[in-house]
Amino acid sequence: MDLPITGWHAHIYYDPATTKAAAEALRAGIAASFPDAALGRWHDVPVGPHTAAMFQVAFPPALFATLVPWMALRRGNLSVLVHPETGRQRADHTRHAVWMGAPLPLKVVILPE
Repeated sequence: MDLPITGWHAHIYYDPATTKAAAEALRAGIAASFPDAALGRWHDVPVGPHTAAMFQVAFPPALFATLVPWMALRRGNLSVLVHPETGRQRADHTRHAVWMGAPLPLKVVILPE
């Protein structure tokens, strides 16, 4: 089944005590280089299916080819989950997802099928 990709999300994970400064630098670079990307709020505690602190970046499909490689070269030791928005949240966060760095566990059972 082909589902249209209406957008992309990147979840940038960090440890508030040790790697938040690196996450802040990455976030500032994204804001400066990709003004069409929408930066989400900081979550210094796990939220939703995410088991670590993170912030989200939402971006249109047209930015994928430039933003994702840019993040790959600048993320340092941060883990990043990139997933499409197809309307199938569980599949988007798992089967359709791309990880940069160490994958982190997700609480996928709370995501709708």
